[in-house]
Amino acid sequence: MTTPVYVVRLAELSPEERKRCLARTESELGPFLEKAQPIVAAVAEEGDEALARFTRQFDKAPVTADTLAATAQDFARARRSLAPDVIEAITFAARNIDRFHQDQKPEEMWLHEISPGAFAGDRMTPIPSVACYVPRGKGSFPSSVMMTCIPAKVAGVEKVVVVTPPGPDGQIDDATLIAAEAAGVSQVFKCGGAQAVAAVAHGTKTVPRCAKIVGPGSPWVVAAKRLVADLIDTGTPAGPSESIIFADGTIDGRLCALDLLIEAEHGADSSAWLVTTDAGVVAAALSALPGFLCEMSAERVRFAEAVLKGPQGGIMLCPDAESAVAFINDYAPEHLQIMSCEPMAWLGSFKNAGEILLGEYAPSTLGNFVLGPNHVLPTGGWAKTASPLSVFDFMKRTSIGYVTRGGYANLAPYARVIAKYEGFDAHANAVSKMREKLLKS
Repeated sequence: MTTPVYVVRLAELSPEERKRCLARTESELGPFLEKAQPIVAAVAEEGDEALARFTRQFDKAPVTADTLAATAQDFARARRSLAPDVIEAITFAARNIDRFHQDQKPEEMWLHEISPGAFAGDRMTPIPSVACYVPRGKGSFPSSVMMTCIPAKVAGVEKVVVVTPPGPDGQIDDATLIAAEAAGVSQVFKCGGAQAVAAVAHGTKTVPRCAKIVGPGSPWVVAAKRLVADLIDTGTPAGPSESIIFADGTIDGRLCALDLLIEAEHGADSSAWLVTTDAGVVAAALSALPGFLCEMSAERVRFAEAVLKGPQGGIMLCPDAESAVAFINDYAPEHLQIMSCEPMAWLGSFKNAGEILLGEYAPSTLGNFVLGPNHVLPTGGWAKTASPLSVFDFMKRTSIGYVTRGGYANLAPYARVIAKYEGFDAHANAVSKMREKLLKS
């Protein structure tokens, strides 16, 4: 390993140094906003022609306005071309992801008697449409297709589409098409970046306008989402990958090092920490990392080394469990893996994390691909207030109220007092003797 690992002692950090360890590498969006603006405007005005032109320009793909949509032949080609074991793995993952989100789906309506004769509750209905953005810049991501499309379909969204950049051959990645098929989605479009966001926000002849867009993307995608936020629901921001491995000293530090590299290999802008109270874990992890890196491609090694050299990643030795837990809760990681022989004993200590994986048999690889819970998770500290992508992101609640004659008689006097206090005459009149007179007539 050419780059040294950033190893810090939490107790020795100044407040400013601790703050740097909590920070993520977030892109400055200013330049992207400026450059994305004319792209968004062109797609809004020219539609498919602009969409195809930008796809040729940025993705170097021979796409024209009349070849933006994946065809039945494209899906058939993908089924013939993709290796059987990959198709089997996608099918397996889709089944687990569907099962998890089916179990997560709320009841269609609940109605409780709040006071005698007065009933209130919620009704859950799906949103009308959603675009699932699937990136391709650092590889192909069929898992992102399943994690966005499947909960949308489970929620009952009528129109679910996928937008994803094509390859240099002008084709959509085979596994992406098979994953879309496994999710029950047939509308897949060959466009990415700011132009794809603009397309689903404004709608074109080929790409339908959608009510919401979900899925991670480049700074171009993030910038475009901001520019069209008055036209389409852009959801919770999803930034670079991040993880914390918490180790209490009861699990081999080499295993901790193996899992530390999972999110570190995503990109140089990722964040990955091993946080432990045990010096032995630190020593074992440091000794094992070079060997693990030798088993990775040059590109993934470059990403991991960039992350682990600090300050957005590395190994942190804490003086006690209390300080380790406090740091992790302040960090609010996207992924948290508890490496302990008794992980359940620690679970209650951690309040802020997008995902918590328990024990030595639960690396985030499983969570990312096949376990079932969604891998589109809050990043950048959003796990303090936000949740993983779920069925709920594709549904909306409508409050329901039903009041009987007796229930009205009980509620009306109190409502009238509040209405009069707040100065709303019509409110007060609607629950006064005026109403009673009309009801009797």
